[in-house]
Order: sequence, then structure tokens, then C-alpha cells
Amino acid sequence: MNKDNSILVYGATVDQETRCIHYHTRKDIIAIKFRCCQKYYPCYQCHNESENHAIRVWKKQEYEESVVLCGVCRHQFSITDYITKGQCPQCRSTFNSNCSRHFQLYFEM
Repeated sequence: MNKDNSILVYGATVDQETRCIHYHTRKDIIAIKFRCCQKYYPCYQCHNESENHAIRVWKKQEYEESVVLCGVCRHQFSITDYITKGQCPQCRSTFNSNCSRHFQLYFEM
């Protein structure tokens, strides 16, 4: 797999697979590009601790934008794939299913 380590992930990351101080289980391996600042963060808390603006959620008509980053293989993929598949479309790494509790913080539901 081709890891693109040139993609910067901001926030309080604790490893190269995008885990952060807030969410760091084995399956916490994604970062989301925030619509408001176009920066990848592992979670909304990392964003809010680093930025001085409110989060702007991705609109439903933008769900095909590649704004989710797999921390394992560094593949960027769509919101639709993230919400519906629960795993990376490239390397098949499984994501934390509990993240769905926070979807409304990132995506128009």
C-alpha cells in the first residue's frame, strides 16, 4: 500500500495512524478534512482545541467528496463510503463503529 505521509493531520495525534489523545483505540484510525478550514483532524475535539472558528458540517450534496483519510494506508475516500461501509475501501481496515454517534458534528444528516 502506498502511504501518502505528505497529508498533514493536525491536532493532538499520538501516532502515525491518526489516533489522538481523545480517541485512541485500535480502530480509531481515521481523520476528517473539516469543511470550515480544509484541514484534517482526528476528531472534533482536536479541531476545537486548535482552531478559533466553529465547525461547518459537510452538506449531503458533498458526500462524494474525498474528505476522510484512513490512518493505516493513507487512502482518501468519500463521506458516503465512510458512513456506509465501516472500513477503508482500499486496505479494509475496520473503523470504530462508535464514531457514528458523532456523525452529525461532521456531516449533515
